[in-house]
Amino acid sequence: MGVNKKKHLDWPVFIASGGFLIVFIVLSVINSEGVGKTITFLFDHSANLFGAYWQLLLLGNFLVGLGLAFSKYGRVKLGNLDKPIYSYFRWIAMILVTLLASGGVFWAASEPMYHYMNTPPSYGGGEFNNIFAAFAQSFMHWGFTAWAILGTLATIVMMYVHYNKKLPLRPRGLLYPIFGDKIYHRSIVGTSVDTFSIIATVAGTLGPLGFLGLQIAYGFNHLFGWPNTLTVSIIVVIILAIIAAISAATGVDRGILTLSRYNVIFTIFLAVMVLLLGPTMFIIDVFVGGTGVHLQNFFTMSLYRGDGGWLGSWTIFFWGWFIGYAPMLIVFLSRISRGRTIRELVIAVSIVAPIVNNFWFSIVGGTGVFFEKENPGSVSNALNDGGMEAAVMAITDQLPLGTMFGLGFLIVAIIFVVTTVDTMSYTVAATLTGNDNPKRWLRVFWAMIFGLTTVMILPMGDSISSIQNSIVITAVPVSFLLLPPLWNAPRIARKMALDEKREALREIRRKD
Repeated sequence: MGVNKKKHLDWPVFIASGGFLIVFIVLSVINSEGVGKTITFLFDHSANLFGAYWQLLLLGNFLVGLGLAFSKYGRVKLGNLDKPIYSYFRWIAMILVTLLASGGVFWAASEPMYHYMNTPPSYGGGEFNNIFAAFAQSFMHWGFTAWAILGTLATIVMMYVHYNKKLPLRPRGLLYPIFGDKIYHRSIVGTSVDTFSIIATVAGTLGPLGFLGLQIAYGFNHLFGWPNTLTVSIIVVIILAIIAAISAATGVDRGILTLSRYNVIFTIFLAVMVLLLGPTMFIIDVFVGGTGVHLQNFFTMSLYRGDGGWLGSWTIFFWGWFIGYAPMLIVFLSRISRGRTIRELVIAVSIVAPIVNNFWFSIVGGTGVFFEKENPGSVSNALNDGGMEAAVMAITDQLPLGTMFGLGFLIVAIIFVVTTVDTMSYTVAATLTGNDNPKRWLRVFWAMIFGLTTVMILPMGDSISSIQNSIVITAVPVSFLLLPPLWNAPRIARKMALDEKREALREIRRKD
């Protein structure tokens, strides 16, 4: 029996995923403490059982992707289209805001400082003694392997299934090479894959929405004296979700494209200003030196299995976050990458985007480490006392025109998080309908679900830990979905190359 390719809402997936999240919201209202303890328990077991597998999965995905990109199959065009639908800048802008949105302000300011304050165990531990190691560790967490899992091999498979085979644009498509059409036809496996992918995406979106909600609330308190309370953070998250819902209603070619383009331009402007007015040579030194240490110790850091507690708080948390995010970003990248070659896709996602990301980390985090080095306690005290959300304001305070920079970073944070929620709302809606242009009400519904779920997580004790723990748990089932593309993507690339060759020969015969 064939696959139903009409554009319709997948009610089983909608009810299962939406129902689960609504139940989670209700239980959180009834017993927030109990839900928080359950999340912590599941997180501990997830990190211990699956951490090593995730490390191997991300490394393998990156290496196979590079091999494929620079092989003879790298010239294969994706999406059954001869020319790209977006310019290179617009395409890269939309790719960048997917992950940089999460780390652009919140983590870029705090993570290098944390690793400088307490040297990572793979570099021997100790306090304030290894600046380049601090940046190398941050570059690894937000670098090549992190970006590669978000949309290289799996995107190749997804684009083939959707644009060549004309099957619905859903995460279950990644299993098409194994199950064939059956994965789409009343399949329990297919329904489960889509459901878990959506739940993991909601958990992943808790990250930028929750982290940056805290960041923005703290920033308003620091700059304008507004009360920095849980209530204010919740109000900020709700407002951000509403703005994202409005943007989501306008679709990819208006809301997402416009926001991402202007946000990247404004972020570049802000970066240049900090680079020029801040410690310019120090920033360049930590970027170059940190990159050198990162490349020299790439495999050591990628496969480090020493301090389990540290791994759970850092590497395994990040890997879980990016794995959980991956299925929906694969759907999104498939939508915006038509007409690009395999080589262009892999280089853009797993090389260009990480380098840009790491330079941004060098600018923001490097400025903070420089001031801390010159005046001990100037940033670390704020980080220890006020948490991660305090780091950005502690850094901007020490720059010329500090208030203006602080406001600039807040604006970037707001647009980043709106773009992320907007993008994820679109991709979840696309998954539920299996097409590129899902209904407006569905996009808006998911934007609001993201906001409500984040609001439920924030009151659970340590808000940041609760967000991190939720993210890692949901990544467990999704991580098995991302394994088959390691061997299926090269096979599909070979098949598409043969199809292109046959089509070229047919074209020559027609002309003759």
